[in-house]
Amino acid sequence: MTPATARPVPRPPLPQRGARYRLVAPNSPTAPGIVRDFLGTLLRATGHPGFVEDGRLCVSEVVTNAHCHTRSPLVRVDVTVNPKRVTVYVTDDEPVSLPWRGHTEPTPCDEHGRGLVLVEALAARWGTRAGGEPVPRSKTVWFTLETA
Repeated sequence: MTPATARPVPRPPLPQRGARYRLVAPNSPTAPGIVRDFLGTLLRATGHPGFVEDGRLCVSEVVTNAHCHTRSPLVRVDVTVNPKRVTVYVTDDEPVSLPWRGHTEPTPCDEHGRGLVLVEALAARWGTRAGGEPVPRSKTVWFTLETA
């Protein structure tokens, strides 16, 4: 039997220097649009216009997953911005159903399942963590956008 090796899951980046921003939204069908507009405005205002489209798409996909797959009443979005990178953390209050990094690729006929594939393609790195701040029984999906 040939041994199989899995790609290591990246750990969330250490706290980085930079400005920190937070938005807390109800976990509702409107949350992805609200968070998408928040991040787009924030990225333009902080001098990262090149990250706007990728950031809006990634955060929309992650917040949509939180809405569709959890019963968390709130979704918290924390963003750390510095001159070279932006890291976005999306946290819900349901530690179960942690996204799996080795998920199978969707087929062309699939109507769902492309969100994290898009995040993986657009972000410099992404990952998940269960528990921690601000709620010990929580789940966070994070991604980082970086300048080349």
